Amino acid sequence: MSVPAAYVCLVLTWSTTPLAVQWSAEGVGFSFAVLSRMLVSVVLALLLIALWRKPLPLDARARGLYMVSGGSLFLAMSLVYWAAAEVRSGLISVIFGLSPLLTSLIAALCRTEAPPGRVALLGVALAMGGLSVIFLQGDEGHDGTAGLLALLLAAVVHSGSLVALKRIGGDNPPLATTLGTLLVALPMFALQWWLGDGTLPSDPPARAVASIVYLGVFGSLLSFTLYYYVIKHLAASQVALVTLMTPVLALLLGHGVNGEVLDARVWFGSGLILLGLALHQWRSLGRLLPLRLRPLAADADRR
Repeated sequence: MSVPAAYVCLVLTWSTTPLAVQWSAEGVGFSFAVLSRMLVSVVLALLLIALWRKPLPLDARARGLYMVSGGSLFLAMSLVYWAAAEVRSGLISVIFGLSPLLTSLIAALCRTEAPPGRVALLGVALAMGGLSVIFLQGDEGHDGTAGLLALLLAAVVHSGSLVALKRIGGDNPPLATTLGTLLVALPMFALQWWLGDGTLPSDPPARAVASIVYLGVFGSLLSFTLYYYVIKHLAASQVALVTLMTPVLALLLGHGVNGEVLDARVWFGSGLILLGLALHQWRSLGRLLPLRLRPLAADADRR
């Protein structure tokens, strides 16, 4: 699969994932929902590995890759699933839209990428301003501050793991990386469910079951495989650019399908975040411009 095709699939999957996360926990609890999702993904990944007769690399670098990716997956997904009951589904994608900024800042601190320029730093400032607007709770606020903080922490964990995975490097096959990651994370999710609830839902809603299956097949197995595929070919900040396109789609989907009210505060804050992301990723976006305009974009980025 080409990198552009993987990008399109990843954008569509990540745009629908927040709403599916909310629906999957209805009547079953967040710990059972995320455990079931990962279990579906592991079974399918094992079947594909066996069908295609692909080995699972177990060298030192591969094991390090699985441990870092699996641990960060557990932390980030646990926070997201818990927060999904506290905030509107579209905001999950908006908060995770900060990943390119967080990724580049962490990469700069770790000296794996060059520090952002002035335009990029202006983008960071605008995005932080938008995040502050979203955190402001008026009289009709629908989003819990604890849930927003949990999402922000999940985005930090996700961004940090992306930088770590790029530092580990290697040529591990994407499907093998996905399976290794899931095998590391699955026992943690199982322990979390056992300690938190430990009971099987007697009559789970049909929408929750369908959402769990969708997330297991597309939200985990497909998107993780595509994700690890693109990070092998692009810089960390370029991979995180995918999240620039998903927040608006996720907000509109939550509003149109789930009846979520999107007030001016949410739109204004989300707009600032997206504008900040666009400025921060100006160099990557400049590659989409006509050839005659690219030098202008590059010059602005150097400033």
